[in-house]
Amino acid sequence: MTAELLNLVKRLSEPRLQETKVIKWACPVISFGNLSNSKIATLGLNPSNREFVDGNGIELKGDKRRFHTLESLGLKKWADANKNHISIIVELCNEYFFRNPYDSWFKKLDYLISGTSISYYFPSGEACHLDLIPYATSCKWTDLSLEERVLLLQLTGDTLGLILKQSPVKLLILNGQTVVDHLQKISNISLNKTYMPDWTLPRKGTKGVLGYSYVGEINQIAGIVLNQPIVALGYNHNIQSSFGVTSKVQTSIRDWISTKAKEISI
Repeated sequence: MTAELLNLVKRLSEPRLQETKVIKWACPVISFGNLSNSKIATLGLNPSNREFVDGNGIELKGDKRRFHTLESLGLKKWADANKNHISIIVELCNEYFFRNPYDSWFKKLDYLISGTSISYYFPSGEACHLDLIPYATSCKWTDLSLEERVLLLQLTGDTLGLILKQSPVKLLILNGQTVVDHLQKISNISLNKTYMPDWTLPRKGTKGVLGYSYVGEINQIAGIVLNQPIVALGYNHNIQSSFGVTSKVQTSIRDWISTKAKEISI
């Protein structure tokens, strides 16, 4: 994983990436939690800017710091990063859920996998979170231009495959329709889609937002052949941002994940 992270760090100096809304002084986030210990990984789009700044846009420092930056590493530019800097970055990634995790975001996902008795948090620590794009951006993914999104996916498309290839992860949870769509594209697969009546989000005057599950097996990601197949489970609702994701819907998704996990002996 060190080689992959070093490559991502060096890419921060690329002119094409410099023109995007990537936070240039923030390190790439290769994982939230220790991937090498994880049986389950959840998958999102890209790290939130709140992993690096507070509500006023000021860099998190001291005990509040979650990940390294140019300042915390004593660097002026990423091109100067060496293997020692990379090791320090990996260390904070591994310790993420034992330091100052962004609980208001991760607790909802942790609930969804809790039926497996596996958690991001102590004493389990056998789950981690990954993103399709390991770079934090100054705005939400949906606010990026289409050109920026395509470029970021092109620059980092094989990273997920490279890190999962080396991991013990058996189950990948896809958080939301956009994640499902992107993973299907870069893995060249079509997951089995099923209508889930209990996952409908209520809306006044309408039938609501229908819920769908996705199930499949991944053998390669962006041309990187995995050492072992990984089961992918997805849902179309984005748990953190979909308006009206009720506790009933969350519990139903949790129970579904738990049942599927038992089928593959997790």
